[in-house]
Amino acid sequence: MKNKKIDALWVHVHSLGVLATMGTYTAAAQRLGVSKAAMSQRISELEQAAGVALVRRTTRSVRLTEAGQQLVDATRASFADIERSFSGVKDLAGAPRGVLRVTAPVALGRQEIVPLIPAFLRQYPEVRVELDLSDRLTSLAQEGFDLAIRHVTTVPDTHVAWTLCPTQSWLVASRGYLRRRGVPSSPEDLAQHDCLHYLRSGDSPSWSFEPAKGRGGRVGVPVHGVFAANNSEVLREAALGGAGIALLPDFSAHRDVRAGRLVVVLPAWRPVGAFGDHLHAIRPYSPHVPRTVQVFVTALREGLSKGFPMA
Repeated sequence: MKNKKIDALWVHVHSLGVLATMGTYTAAAQRLGVSKAAMSQRISELEQAAGVALVRRTTRSVRLTEAGQQLVDATRASFADIERSFSGVKDLAGAPRGVLRVTAPVALGRQEIVPLIPAFLRQYPEVRVELDLSDRLTSLAQEGFDLAIRHVTTVPDTHVAWTLCPTQSWLVASRGYLRRRGVPSSPEDLAQHDCLHYLRSGDSPSWSFEPAKGRGGRVGVPVHGVFAANNSEVLREAALGGAGIALLPDFSAHRDVRAGRLVVVLPAWRPVGAFGDHLHAIRPYSPHVPRTVQVFVTALREGLSKGFPMA
């Protein structure tokens, strides 16, 4: 490299690595907390010093040239080590502090995660939580999240995972609907009912059940109804209004079941496969976990330790 001393270009090299991860100048600038113009200037200065193009620009995104990719690959691990070491040093300074970026599904976040946050913030006043509610599965590293809360059965091997609590799926309906349409006594009876199913792209509406006790095989039942949605809160409200029988995760139904506003249908059968069976907090694997993440996970585990009982 020429013109600039190499030690004056470390921030530029790091910026190139962030640009490679984020895919656009705008997203990279936001991640680094600088303007888009400053981000572009860093890359231009780095290319000038290197004497070779490092970035191939298009109208929608950027891609690294062979030289740019080689530079990022050669330095990525070193910058990751610096970040981990610095995080570890910061953790020694005392109380947890800084911004904690968390993503969670919409219904779960609104109903169960948000109510836990005020007490957490009172306990750790130097932490600021940014909660993104989205049912879209995102790349944690690419989007800059410190932690994701997921309702899944398994988590990727490339991630660190903390189990928060087990969950179940419940088949529920209002008393009014059951008086009007009758109470099903077997999964096959659902063919005669309006079923409120969770909308997923490419899925054919069907529910699967296993006996709650004893032995028996899995039973699959095609279902139909006049309403579907991709949000469990919405399906719960439709069930409360008497629109049909809904298959919901327990965290969306337990308060209404306990209050008697919804009734569990087919209690002798256990719905399977529709939703995950645990709540997990996950983040990409790294040797060091920031203390803010650790204390937040502890707060979640304590707050959700009892699960979502129906009684």
